[in-house]
Amino acid sequence: MRSLAFVLLPLTPLLACSAAVQPGSQLTPDGQTADAGGMQMAPPTFQLKFPIVDIGPGAEITYCHYFQTPNTGELVIQRWASHMMPGAHDLILYLTQNDLQTADMRPAGCTTLSNASSVVWTYAAQTPDAEAAMPGDDGSGNPIGQRVKARQSGFLQIHYLNTGSTVLHAQVDLGAYAYPDGAQVTLAAPFTTINLNISIMPGSQAQPATGMVNGSCSVPLDPTGKPLRFFGMTGHTYKQGVHTFVKDGVDMVFETRNWEVPGMYSWPVSPFYTFKSGTLFYQCEYSNPTDRTIKTGDNPAMYELCMTIGYFFPAPADGINPGAGHFCSNSVMLF
Repeated sequence: MRSLAFVLLPLTPLLACSAAVQPGSQLTPDGQTADAGGMQMAPPTFQLKFPIVDIGPGAEITYCHYFQTPNTGELVIQRWASHMMPGAHDLILYLTQNDLQTADMRPAGCTTLSNASSVVWTYAAQTPDAEAAMPGDDGSGNPIGQRVKARQSGFLQIHYLNTGSTVLHAQVDLGAYAYPDGAQVTLAAPFTTINLNISIMPGSQAQPATGMVNGSCSVPLDPTGKPLRFFGMTGHTYKQGVHTFVKDGVDMVFETRNWEVPGMYSWPVSPFYTFKSGTLFYQCEYSNPTDRTIKTGDNPAMYELCMTIGYFFPAPADGINPGAGHFCSNSVMLF
């Protein structure tokens, strides 16, 4: 394994002199990007360029890249965009209240589960080029965004996988695009569920063992007493996951049978989605073809996860962890 220290590239909002090249774009001479039609695109407000990691044939490993963002003032993010080179299978961006580790990269042993209620799922990608943009209108004319404080602590969890016969030199870039200073923005936050009770009995390739976990989480009202408005919902398991879904009573809110690319159900314009039952029910189903019991854990090569993540607004008032939103472990709402 070869690595280089990752680089934080601070860029002046909307006036930077360099840019990440987005999917389907080309770098123009003045450092801006242009889409296929030639339209100028603003560069990222800041960019995180993570190390090159050599992934040998057949290797599967997860690295945690800890960092602080380079911005010296608070930002409200409108869009995240990422690029993964071959060998990087998927990534999750978590923000944290404080540094969990010094700025560094570490194999496996991510602090996600041991600090589950204090890490904030913020962005995820399962394809080489991906992005997530917030809705441009909350229904009252204000755009929606995610807050990133000055020198924000966080880490990027990257799952590397090489199914080929040659070494892959994998690298990941992540760009953050902020609204202009002073913009009137409605803040969004994640609604995260996790089940820690996974235990899938051993099976075989010929006869995989099945397993399932689920939970019910109360969906609180916003500070004005109105239902939370959701603009996105997704799920997250590892490779034993065969079916994940979220229901609102009898209504299906999210469903996937593809653990690698779970997709996201989205409601990008008003009236967005509100939970009429007041309860979010989630379930993850598994098929275990291995000869060992599989339990909850951070390492995709050995363990499993059951998470669902919804993005909603308005964000609740600041608590211990600003921007943390709401978090439900098993069926207990922790905040």
